[in-house]
Amino acid sequence: MIITGRYPNLRLRRNRKTEWSRRLTQENTLSSNDLVLPIFLIDGKNKKKSITSMPDIFRYSIDRLPQIIDKALLKKIPMVALFPYTNQRLKNQLGSEALNEDNLVCQAIRLIKKKYKNKIGIMCDVALDPYTSHGHDGLLNSGKILNDETLKILVNQSLLQAQMGCDVISPSDMMDGRIGEIRKALDKNGLKEVQILSYAVKYASSFYGPFRNAVGSKNILKGDKKTYQMDYSNSLEAMREVALDIKEGADMIMVKPGLPYLDIIKMIKDNYKIPVLAYQVSGEYSLICNGIKKKIIDKKTIIETLMSFKRAGANAIITYFADKIATNLK
Repeated sequence: MIITGRYPNLRLRRNRKTEWSRRLTQENTLSSNDLVLPIFLIDGKNKKKSITSMPDIFRYSIDRLPQIIDKALLKKIPMVALFPYTNQRLKNQLGSEALNEDNLVCQAIRLIKKKYKNKIGIMCDVALDPYTSHGHDGLLNSGKILNDETLKILVNQSLLQAQMGCDVISPSDMMDGRIGEIRKALDKNGLKEVQILSYAVKYASSFYGPFRNAVGSKNILKGDKKTYQMDYSNSLEAMREVALDIKEGADMIMVKPGLPYLDIIKMIKDNYKIPVLAYQVSGEYSLICNGIKKKIIDKKTIIETLMSFKRAGANAIITYFADKIATNLK
C-alpha cells in the first residue's frame, strides 16, 4: 500500500474528530441483513428448553417456531438455520432419522414454508452427527469414517430437505466430494434453484462443545473428528478445499469457527470473490456471554466481534446474537 503525504500536512485524526465524520468515513457496516439466526429444535408441544452451556439460548418445539420467525422478520433477519436435538431412541449407527420425512428439521421446514412462503430463507445442515449413536458426521466402521458410503446418505438427506422446501442446503460433514454429488442430485431432480452453502473450511476445533451439547451429540461422541475436519494449523489446505467445492457447484462458502480464522475469511475473499459466511460458533458465543456476565468485557464486544467478520470479508454471519442485536442495527 502506498500512502501519499506525510505529517504535519497529513493528519489522519482529522477524519475521526466528530461522530458524523467517523460515520461518513466508515469502511464497513453491519446490519440485520448480515445475520443468520440459528434455531435449535426439540420434539414435543409448547416446549422451550434452556441449554445450560449457552446462556439465553433455547431448544424450541415445532409449534413455537412462529414466535421466533415473527420476531426474526420484524428484525429483518433474512435467514434462519435449523438444528435438531434428536431423541436418543431415534439414533442409530447409520443415522437413519436423517432420512425420515417427519424428522424435526422436515417438520420445521414445512411449517415455515406453509406459513411464511419465501419471506424468510431456510438453511439446513447436512451431516449425520445429530442422528448417529456415535456422534460422528459420517458412517463409522471399526473406528474409521467411511467417506464414499456416507456420500449416498448425505445426497438423500439433501434431496429430502430440498423437497420439503429448504432454500439453502449446507453440508457440514467435511466428506470429500459431497458438494459435487449433492449438486448433481439436486439438478437431476428438478431442484436447480436450491443453493448450496458449503462448510468448505471447518476446522477440528475446541470451540464446538456447547453446540454438541445443544444437539445432543457431545456425550456420545466416540473419539474426535480430526480425520475429516481440518487441522487448525493449516491455511493453504483451506484454499484447496474451497477451490474444489466451488468447482463442484458451491454457491457460497462457510468458515467455521469464526473469530480464530479471520485470516482464512480474507484469503478466501481475496482469492475467489465468492460469497463467504462466517459462523460465530457456540464456544465463541458462550465465552463472550460469560465475559459480559462477569463484567470482564463490555456488551459492545458483541458488535466489535461481528464487525471483525465484515472487515475480513464475510458477507454474512451465523450468530446466536442475531435476534438480540438486530434491533439495534440500521
